[in-house]
Order: sequence, then C-alpha cells, then structure tokens
Amino acid sequence: MPSLSLDLFCKVVDNFGDIGICWRLARQLQREHGIAVTLWVDDMVTFQRICAQVDLRAERQLIDSVAVRHWASQEGEFTPAEVADIVIEFFGCDIPPGYIAAMAQRPQRPVWLNLEGLSAEEWVEGCHSLPSKHPRLPLTKYFFFPGFTEKTGGLLCETGLEAERKAYISDPAAVSGFLSSLGVTAAEAAAMKVSLFCYPYAPVAELFAAWREAEQALTCLVPEGVANDAVAAFLGAPAVPGAVRTAGALTVRVLPFVPQQDYDKLLWSCDLNFVRGEDSWVRAQWAGKPFIWHIYAQDENLHHKKLRAFLQRYSAGSALDEFSLCWNGAAPGNWPSLWKALVTAMPEISAKSAEWQQKILANGDLATNLTKFCASLR
Repeated sequence: MPSLSLDLFCKVVDNFGDIGICWRLARQLQREHGIAVTLWVDDMVTFQRICAQVDLRAERQLIDSVAVRHWASQEGEFTPAEVADIVIEFFGCDIPPGYIAAMAQRPQRPVWLNLEGLSAEEWVEGCHSLPSKHPRLPLTKYFFFPGFTEKTGGLLCETGLEAERKAYISDPAAVSGFLSSLGVTAAEAAAMKVSLFCYPYAPVAELFAAWREAEQALTCLVPEGVANDAVAAFLGAPAVPGAVRTAGALTVRVLPFVPQQDYDKLLWSCDLNFVRGEDSWVRAQWAGKPFIWHIYAQDENLHHKKLRAFLQRYSAGSALDEFSLCWNGAAPGNWPSLWKALVTAMPEISAKSAEWQQKILANGDLATNLTKFCASLR
C-alpha cells in the first residue's frame, strides 16, 4: 500500500520558531508515521541556521528523508497530480492560489488543515478541529490547534524523546563532553547554568546587572545573535561564538547556533532555560527544567493575556509568575529581588516541571493526533 503524501507550507515570520516547529513535525511524520512529506519553506537562510544541510541554491532537495522545496513565489500553475493527500498550512499562511485550484480538481480531495499557533487560552478547545468551507471551491479546511488539554491536538513530542533525555542526564561524561564541545570550561560548567534565548526587546541588561551582584556564580550561555546589543555591551566586544567575559558572579559565553537535537541537549544541560516563541518553549517543557518564557509581542498587549493563561495552567508558584510577567513587560519588578525569589523556589519549580510533563504527555503527541484526525476525514 503506497504511503500517504503530505505537503507542509511554512512562512517564516517568528525567525526560528515557525521553521523549527515545521521541521520537527515534518521529520516526525516521515519517521514515525511513514508519510512522504514535502516541506515548502520561503526563508531558506533561516532554515539553514538550525539545519546545516540546507543548500541555499537548491530549489528542491532531500534532507533526512524529507523533500524540501523553496517556496519562492505564490504564482504558478499546479496539476492535481502535484497535490498531496494531506495539505497543511502553518499558522494561516496563504498557500499558492494555483495549488488550491489544483486541490479542488483532485478526484479525491486532500485533507486540508490550518495548523494554528500554540496557546493555553480556553477558547482554543472550542475551535480545535472546526471546519471552514471555501467560499468558491468544493474544499473544506479544518483548524487544528496544538494545546495543553485532551480537547486539543497536544504538543510536538517524538517517540523516545524522554528516554533519550533520561539517558543523557544520567551520564555525567556525556553532559560534560557536550558542554565542552561548545567551549564551556569546567569552572563555567560547575556554576549555575542558564541558557538565554529571547527577543531583542527583553530586559537583558537589567537581568545581567542583577546576576553580576548575585550570591551564586552563574554561567549564561547565549546563542549568537540573541540579545545582541545587551550581550555585546556586557562583553565589551562583538558577540561572536566563543566570546566570553566574567564580571562579578556572572559569566556570559556566546555559543554558535546548534542543530535542533543539540539545542535539546543544551536545555537538558542547564539549570534554568529562557526560551521564546513556540518551538523552544515546547522543548523547554519536555526538558523538565525550570524555564522562563518570552512570548512573541502582539498589538494591544494581547500576548500578556496569553502569557497569563499559560501561567495559570502551569501553576508553578508566585516566584515564577512574577518573574515571567516582569520579563515580558506585563508587571513591574525589582530584578535582584525577583531573581533571589526565583532561585529559592527552584526546587519547587523543578518538581512541578516533572508533574507537568506527565500531565501533557497524557494528551498524546501532536503528530500522532494529527494523523488520526486526518484518517478520520479520508
């Protein structure tokens, strides 16, 4: 029996989050569900930052058994034979009109999904899997929402991820070897380790000032290009991979961008992770470590409502809530006091992380839930 085909369309808006999610989903659908996946991407340069195998000159290429196509234009004609059995547009991106017309001409119409962004808000449950008929063509699009309850599509999580994480963290040599490969010294590894991934408008300089005066030595590991101005100001030099400086209790080290599997290891290796957007936020939850989420800013501060909705579900205590709200500009705060309270609450937050993992795992993983939903429509 021939395998199903699936076309996944991705427009890169939130830098690495959009392509990060789509690349993980594409590989999991191919590896674990035997689906022939084609990933259409409009920004190959950003894609290459998280996947070094990407050839910027190629219009078509095969990476990890996933067909990758450069989505350079919405123009052009498509034949029904070029249309996949399942068509997914990520986060409401407009797929080529010629492709949609060809979808309507297929003898068996494809399953058409709009894979939405992740939110903890309650309204998501009521909108998950809702149909929307095309105004002119005999096509129906379904809205598929990832989420944190059994009434949503769940979260991206590969089979075996937790076993891989446990094997890694139980092997001190593996952890030290990985950190050493990034240039982290033994002294830096012995300190409290924090990974920092945030948007440029995060109050990084203020946090660095608090960390410099902290009681405990801290190593901040930040990928190249993240919080570039604040990091360069602290270093007193360009924030390039390998750059490092210690001032007071704080050491800041700039890391190169790493492949997705190595980013997971970085999260597993640190005591606290600052993450942003959606992809790294989800991976931080599977890492089982305390994390601070920097949410993508929206007009009229709608992102603050989304942040509060998640914190209410996650419910890891006031120290995490207050720090998170201040980090996202949703509440005032004193950084030295906020940091001290967060460090004190870390054991409690760590315990909550493990409980949260089990709770969201019970909802099933996004790729499996998505394939089951598609099967029900065919």
